[in-house]
Amino acid sequence: MLFPPRAVILLSGGLDSATCLALARQQGFECYALSVAYGQRHTAEITAASHVATALGAHEHRLVHVELGQFGGSALTDPGIAIPENHEAGGIPITYVPARNTVMLSMALAWAEALGACDIFIGVNAVDYSGYPDCRPEFIAAFQELARLATKAGIEGRPPAIHAPLIALSKAEIILQGVALGVDYGLTVSCYQADDKGRACGHCDACHLRRAGFMAANIADPTRYTAHQEDNP
Repeated sequence: MLFPPRAVILLSGGLDSATCLALARQQGFECYALSVAYGQRHTAEITAASHVATALGAHEHRLVHVELGQFGGSALTDPGIAIPENHEAGGIPITYVPARNTVMLSMALAWAEALGACDIFIGVNAVDYSGYPDCRPEFIAAFQELARLATKAGIEGRPPAIHAPLIALSKAEIILQGVALGVDYGLTVSCYQADDKGRACGHCDACHLRRAGFMAANIADPTRYTAHQEDNP
């Protein structure tokens, strides 16, 4: 009896990672979703990840805790740093979390080895994104080399493949692809300062990118905003 190949999918609860999970499922993988509570202020995305994992048929969903917030250096983990609402292109914003994707991919790599999974999916994007250095193709290529060098599977000639299928897509293209795969984006949370109910602020960089993506895709935005934003989006 043939069993489907296993894949670990990093699932934040946002739009991009939900699309990645749907893509992995569509490609025939048995999906193991991994979410990380890293001390982020917008904890509603963790609840969203659980809903997305269930809706998209993940075989298993795990939540791991790693307190990156203890190091500071990011508005996403330090409540003393304001979330910017008008980020200017060209610089790395204060919402960048030092080493976040490196840490998350490392944990995904560990779980993949334990599972015997040969594939890892991450929803990084280098087109419509906030300018984070760990969302670039160069980073993914470097981590792929790390996976080859630093794992038993890699030494044996079968390193887990790091997939970043959204890296060259616009936000609109990602949304269109996800809709075709049956993703319910109303379950996802992208906002950097979503409230406890998962409602978005409508002002932060993540909200701007998400809203613009739905507009460009000509698809109704299912995002739930705070009462003020629902009246004046």
